[in-house]
Amino acid sequence: MSMRITAYFLLTSLLISSCFTTSSGAYPTYDPFAPIGATNVIPEIQTGEIVSSTTAPRGPTPTRAPISVTMPARNSNIGLSTPTPDAPHPLPPPREFVDQYAIQAGDTLGIISQKYGISLIALMEANGLNESSVLSVGQILNIPPVTSDPIPGPSFKIIPDSELVYGPASIEFDLDAFLDNRNGYLSNYVQDVDGEFLNGSQIVMRVARNYSVNPRLLVALIEYRSGWVTNPVPSNIDYPLGYVNDFYTGLYRQLAWAADNLNRGYYLWRVNAIATLPLSDGTYVPLDPTINAGTMSLQYFFSLYNDRATWDIDVSTLGLFQTYNLLFGYPFDYSIASLLPPNLTQPAMQLPFAPGETWSFTGGPHGGWDSGSAWAALDFAPPGEGAGCVTSDAWVTAIADGYIIRAQDGAVVQDLDNDGYEQTGWTVLYMHIESRDRVQPNSYVYAGERIGHPSCEGGISNATHLHLARRYNGEWISADGNLPFVLDGWVSSGDGILYNGYLTRNTTVLQAEEGVFDGVNQISR
Repeated sequence: MSMRITAYFLLTSLLISSCFTTSSGAYPTYDPFAPIGATNVIPEIQTGEIVSSTTAPRGPTPTRAPISVTMPARNSNIGLSTPTPDAPHPLPPPREFVDQYAIQAGDTLGIISQKYGISLIALMEANGLNESSVLSVGQILNIPPVTSDPIPGPSFKIIPDSELVYGPASIEFDLDAFLDNRNGYLSNYVQDVDGEFLNGSQIVMRVARNYSVNPRLLVALIEYRSGWVTNPVPSNIDYPLGYVNDFYTGLYRQLAWAADNLNRGYYLWRVNAIATLPLSDGTYVPLDPTINAGTMSLQYFFSLYNDRATWDIDVSTLGLFQTYNLLFGYPFDYSIASLLPPNLTQPAMQLPFAPGETWSFTGGPHGGWDSGSAWAALDFAPPGEGAGCVTSDAWVTAIADGYIIRAQDGAVVQDLDNDGYEQTGWTVLYMHIESRDRVQPNSYVYAGERIGHPSCEGGISNATHLHLARRYNGEWISADGNLPFVLDGWVSSGDGILYNGYLTRNTTVLQAEEGVFDGVNQISR
């Protein structure tokens, strides 16, 4: 990335946000996707390995049903075939006029530019902004029109959707065994991640689990961008994913940045919110409507720092696709026919606190993990607490029956289909759960039983609360989409603005608001 673009990333000023689930240092205060002007310290969320419980789990033992995803043989027929195109995807029409936008609480320059499909530079130039500019809620920004290149992006499919998510196709992938067969730089890499030394495999798997991004894809990107998988002495050891920014030095932050942007491209495509990609040379590529979401994730990723000529190669048969094929075989051999079955329904879920208690609905739909994932999360704050990060004796309770797969550094992940795999079926993320009294991994919890106390642990939080999100087969499920949360009959929805949203039951409508507002955001069981 050019020094000019890096300088532009310095322009931020804090608005308001309820929480921001991210990895340590994944977004510094000068990143365009970080809350404007944020001065918060971004603590680490470390999921780590499952810690064995000292007692037998209550409830059913995980079935651990065998799931077979066969590793394909290496395919030398690289780039000569691709799956048939998808049915044309609905794309929003390019905007041909100057629009205006009033900055809202929780907005960032990056989110605004992404929302309108324009480059960050174009947004700044249209408003005479520079690295010393100060923005505020209510300020009006001019949104320049999009002038697309007459040559559209390719229809070539790079990967199936199932190779983007940390889903069923990743279950039998043994990253340690894979790296043991190679003597590249990655297999011998060790990095201090917030006081804990992790090897290359541990870093990849931590990012894969947190962001729900397939580890095979992360490994292929590392190899494609830097050669770390097969080259023991690569020339690029500081920025293995190609994002040249001092804050993102090292594998961990590079991968967190990459995973978040892969998710951003994937989920923007899922909700029909993107039609063009701004490139570093100032051009806009109109997208081919017959690609799939997994391919879109990579087209978006490579658009972040490439001109048109380089981008065309990266998303062609000679780009990442070729590297993937050489490492793992033909990527579509791993394809899962339908990550989200057409008849998918949410299992019964209840509100995450005990009967008789009244909590506050403080956050509508927003990112499940970091800013790039689907708006899969809702926020709830416990009763009787003062503002800010205070210790709470209130209890977060399970919204459904299920096996606790992970519980560390603020994050608790519950497997609802009880097969012991985080990559299959419905899973629930309970975030900002205090370490005190927290449920232990490898235990079974029934709906209504205690998970732990709400807190500010993990990610960024400006007040004690619970961040609640869902996944199915590794895909984040939007709280404002076709499968809204249904919690004791309360149905979630949004209005297109981050953290805004509603819970509706029969004729009663609650609105997300930070703080305690009787008759507006108070909710009881």
